[in-house]
Amino acid sequence: MAGRWMEFGKYGANGAPGGEALGVAMEGMVQGITSPVDSERGFFARVRYLTKSDAGYEAMDRAGVHVSPRTLMAWLAEERMSRSKAMLARLDAAYWDLRRRNVAADLKARLNNGGRGTRVEINPVDQRGVLDKYKRDLAPRSVNVRGVWDRAVDAWMDDDLDELDAVWDEVLDLIGSDYDGYSYVSSIGWSA
Repeated sequence: MAGRWMEFGKYGANGAPGGEALGVAMEGMVQGITSPVDSERGFFARVRYLTKSDAGYEAMDRAGVHVSPRTLMAWLAEERMSRSKAMLARLDAAYWDLRRRNVAADLKARLNNGGRGTRVEINPVDQRGVLDKYKRDLAPRSVNVRGVWDRAVDAWMDDDLDELDAVWDEVLDLIGSDYDGYSYVSSIGWSA
């Protein structure tokens, strides 16, 4: 990662490495069922979502959701739900795994925007706790990012912070001479 922030936070600045912020912003795009998995509504909605496709069954298998056909049929008929905390946690993990995978393909298309890329707003580190003599002159920046989104989404899916960091370095090159001031940020965002 780029950075003159050799001892980031030493003087009170708050933020996160840009690659990490990139992953957080992508994770924020994943939305789904808000009802808790231990509620009937949340449980049965997750079961329906997971059993609509082969990918859902694969997600259940990866998460360790292994039940008899009879139990699965009872779940689908909404006659019975699991009360096991471990099973509920595995079912919820399978649901969010599938949601992330389904969102990833769409996210690549939306962020690439037909080759035009996406305008990204970069908010610099929070320097409210920094003495004036140590503050850096940083303002929010907005850059059009293209050509890195497939790699970024794949790195996010694989939880590969090193690759997200490498992608962030490419984004920083678009900023110009002040790129170094944005190796750590308070947040980033886009409209996609």
